Amino acid sequence: MATLVHELDLPEIQLADGHHDQRFAHSADLGDHQWLLRNAFGYAVWRYDDVTGVLRDKRWHSASSRIPELMGVTDERFLERQEVSILSAEGDVHTRLRRLVAPAFSPRAADRLRPFMREVINGLVDNFAGAGRADVTVDLCEPYPIPIICELLGAPKSDWQLFSRWASDILEIFSIDMNEKLDLILGAQAELDAYTHELIAERRSKPADDLLTDLIAAEEAGDKLSNDELVMMVNAVIVGGTDTTRNQLGCALALFAEHPHQWALLAEQPELAPRAVEECMRYFGAVRGTARFASTDIEYRDVIFPAGTFVSIGLAEANRDAHVFVHPSEFDITSEAPGQPQLTFGSGLHYCLGAALARAELQEALPLLAKRLPNLRLDGPTTWKPDGVGIFGPEHLPVTFDPGH
Repeated sequence: MATLVHELDLPEIQLADGHHDQRFAHSADLGDHQWLLRNAFGYAVWRYDDVTGVLRDKRWHSASSRIPELMGVTDERFLERQEVSILSAEGDVHTRLRRLVAPAFSPRAADRLRPFMREVINGLVDNFAGAGRADVTVDLCEPYPIPIICELLGAPKSDWQLFSRWASDILEIFSIDMNEKLDLILGAQAELDAYTHELIAERRSKPADDLLTDLIAAEEAGDKLSNDELVMMVNAVIVGGTDTTRNQLGCALALFAEHPHQWALLAEQPELAPRAVEECMRYFGAVRGTARFASTDIEYRDVIFPAGTFVSIGLAEANRDAHVFVHPSEFDITSEAPGQPQLTFGSGLHYCLGAALARAELQEALPLLAKRLPNLRLDGPTTWKPDGVGIFGPEHLPVTFDPGH
């Protein structure tokens, strides 16, 4: 017989505390029988099967659309924008948008940019390679995604700095004090909207080999994206494709600095890059969790979750589940690929649309960096972002390496 979740006697726990090794102690102590917890927002799951079970159930809706509400945001200008974003859409709206845009985000589309990715990474490393030391968060990870996003969209190099500013301002939506930064966020979104409208008009008359042209051309059974939907997709690309990549690269470099033999191995065997990327994302993913809310009353594992109930999803904990991953607490880029994928990209309907692009960016960056930054090691304490942010990573990562490569 099913029991209302509110009537269960559950331990209360905070899953998102500490650096990547510290945060797993709580869940490891709970044992196999305990699959559900209370936390500050409602409830939490963290075992691999329960995480995928919730993420793949259409009745659990993305909580990203409810973040403004939870943060106390009441500005109608901001709330209206959230309603039409692919990042928070559900049901038929989400299905239609994904169906139309998915081909533009295919692995083949991402592969077109691989030579440019190598060019960007080499250019950034050239600025500090001779010094033998750098803050790789500031000097490398932060600037890396912007030129690629611009190239992806077909924006000229002269506008990179504009995009960098817009991205920084728009990404304040992930700040704990985002309610105080709404004017900054909305101003950047308005500027980007105006720019994108001009770029769309140009692409309609002069198609190019870029994402925007692909999105304009996207059609199925006579259905096409409207101009407003195209603008929304450009915003989604910047929000979804900037902070995730730079933080995941930072997490990977921090990890490799602690595992010098793995770093040397990647330099010697660059063909390990795809496996290395998956292992980095499994062992230390930048997106450590997500959240869902029940769109209707949901019964799962003999527990009834009433409509509106929030559930936190422990992606990082699921990525260390011993029932799925052999030696889950060991970082090894030579290990055999597990039968189940790492979950940092999510699962189900809201699986990361830009996964192919992110994989390509990391697969190109890491082996090249392993060659050019040999003997990578930490050069002082790493400063980490606050635990409350949705995308985790280093704010400062000072390293030394053998110079001149």
